[in-house]
Amino acid sequence: MLHVQIVLFDGFDLLDAIAPYEVFIAASMYAEEALRVELVTAEGPRHVTSGIQELEIEATGKLDPECGGLIIVPGASGKVSGEGPASIPIILNRAAGTEIAVQIRQALEREDVLVATVCGGSLLLAMAGLLEGRHAVTHHMGMGVLGATGAFPIQARIVDDGNLVSAGGVTSGLDVALYLVERTLGPRIAHAVEQLFEFERRGTVWKAEGVVRADDMDATGKEEGIEFAPVAIGEVCASAPLYEGKWEVIISTPIGKLETRFVIHTDNDSIRGTATQDGETVEFIHPRVQGDKLVWDLRVSKPMKLQLHFEVIVQGDVMTGTAKAGFLPASKLRGHRLV
Repeated sequence: MLHVQIVLFDGFDLLDAIAPYEVFIAASMYAEEALRVELVTAEGPRHVTSGIQELEIEATGKLDPECGGLIIVPGASGKVSGEGPASIPIILNRAAGTEIAVQIRQALEREDVLVATVCGGSLLLAMAGLLEGRHAVTHHMGMGVLGATGAFPIQARIVDDGNLVSAGGVTSGLDVALYLVERTLGPRIAHAVEQLFEFERRGTVWKAEGVVRADDMDATGKEEGIEFAPVAIGEVCASAPLYEGKWEVIISTPIGKLETRFVIHTDNDSIRGTATQDGETVEFIHPRVQGDKLVWDLRVSKPMKLQLHFEVIVQGDVMTGTAKAGFLPASKLRGHRLV
């Protein structure tokens, strides 16, 4: 029997969860005793509050990564931007900090489990550090964040990456559920559900197979080139030395204030920098001066795996600026020079 677990968390999107639930319930009518569908949480049976007017849904079980079958993770519903507890980035990050991350990691290590995400569900897994090096899709507004976590964003309705299947878009729960029915139970059952619902799934399912488009870097699983080498001072302008020194910095992010130390110096006609936060030290990527700003990218793994874009200005011994990843709100940065 195929066991389908749809994972709920506080703030989940109703359509992301209910659309697959109805598809699999319908499939069970055509494939008697072939599957069981259950709403679950990381903690066990409880009432779960959705992100749409706080409508409550009852989850009847606890997510079990070892039982085999399908695990479906929905996205969140809330404010698209902002730093309040009802914003989608905050809801997803809060869920990524629960046992969901541990349980999904265990599931992805098993050969008998297929994990699927709907819309922002892939961002939840990405924020938990589970999608690095994997092909995936999410809502179009979150594709930048998906790439910043180390995943390979693919512009497709459904992306099949082996034991990970993701769908992008608010209504994609129907599409991915029908695809999963076809993949697990066969096209006859999937076709019967399509006829019942009077709905045909959209788009070609993307897989890392076949002939690669000549201009499609993402399809190869390779990132577009990122310049890691230091930039010559002559290229970035003579103001680069203004940024030299050790800097104690506070970054006010949606998930709290982060204390960070920057070390910036110029030598051998180049500008370099490192950032240290929570015991992790990483090098600046392509640091450069643009007008009155110092600009660079940064890959971090704490508190989550992200690629961030920094823009700062310096006035005397005070640094101000922003750090940003994809559609997440820009985080304000303020620091002072130690040396």
